Amino acid sequence: MRAVIQRVKHAQVEVDKKIVGKINEGFLILLGVAPDDTKEKADAMVKKITKLRIFEDENEKMNLSIQDIKGELLVVSQFTLYADCSGGNRPSFINAAKPDLANELYEYFVEKCKEVIPVVQTGIFGAHMEVSLLNNGPVTIELEM
Repeated sequence: MRAVIQRVKHAQVEVDKKIVGKINEGFLILLGVAPDDTKEKADAMVKKITKLRIFEDENEKMNLSIQDIKGELLVVSQFTLYADCSGGNRPSFINAAKPDLANELYEYFVEKCKEVIPVVQTGIFGAHMEVSLLNNGPVTIELEM
């Protein structure tokens, strides 16, 4: 399981020119699922992300978690995080999970996030999405479990 976490002032995702998910300060999480991923890996990813201390405290040090600041999450499925560009100019996505497993673990991840973070918004799995954000910092973190 791979995630790209962006600390944002705000973010939103649109499908067919309709906003389907929108947050204020928090994280935009792009989430990719591999064929060997499990619920245990998803649990570990949720725990790490929700405790990640990358918000500034009163001394301008990255010392606060998303829970500390009562931040929000926007989670967007992103199979292209498993792109393999080593064989040429057209990426291969053979390392990404098949849609059924990917959607199951994506939905599980979102539900586990909701147990910890009061505001969790999402995109639509498998849809063509347009994501916009205001990255705060910029701060962007890659995680893999």
